Amino acid sequence: MSIPKRAAIGLAATVTALIMTACSSNGSSGSSNGSTGGAAAGTTSGAQAAPSTAAAADWSRNPDQTSTALKAGLPMLGSEMLQVHYHAHLDVIVDGKAVTVPQYVGIDENAQTITALHTHDTSGVMHIESAKDTPFKLGQFFTEWGQPLSATQVGPVAIGGTEALHVIVNGKELTGDPAQYVLKAHDEIAVWVGAKGQTPQVPSSYNFPPGL
Repeated sequence: MSIPKRAAIGLAATVTALIMTACSSNGSSGSSNGSTGGAAAGTTSGAQAAPSTAAAADWSRNPDQTSTALKAGLPMLGSEMLQVHYHAHLDVIVDGKAVTVPQYVGIDENAQTITALHTHDTSGVMHIESAKDTPFKLGQFFTEWGQPLSATQVGPVAIGGTEALHVIVNGKELTGDPAQYVLKAHDEIAVWVGAKGQTPQVPSSYNFPPGL
């Protein structure tokens, strides 16, 4: 069965269904709403009420995933490699609105190829399935998505003026370049953009399905 067809089956499957025959337990489901754990901090009600032109900007996946994977330094493979196999979860929140992490990041449906760092659905679960235990960075995922990630730019949103960026991993705020963060098993990563002076409220963990 082809790579995109297997991935498409996974979108309609339950948690225990197979998304790909090689990856018997990646029936991830849900979205950032399935995240659990305490908030990193409180937030003001104004963040939820304010209209979000930034969140409504173009966050779509670049359709040329072979090209963006090359930019990310991630080779396209003919199949998943499972010698190293773990998962992390990504939430992107802009002005109080959740941004959908696209399905098929790292998958070229036309070429039937896949990178070691990819998504099968819109749950925000990032799959790391590699032949080698090499570091995979958050910036690589954004690059193959087709969106920038830096201290001054997150996707189509420029950081500066009245906007602030917080990247919070497992309830703890990162410092430095967010693109350089190395993904680890069962990370809950929240990329939060909002008004300066606001305290972000984000999940500190994610309820991964059994076996994931």
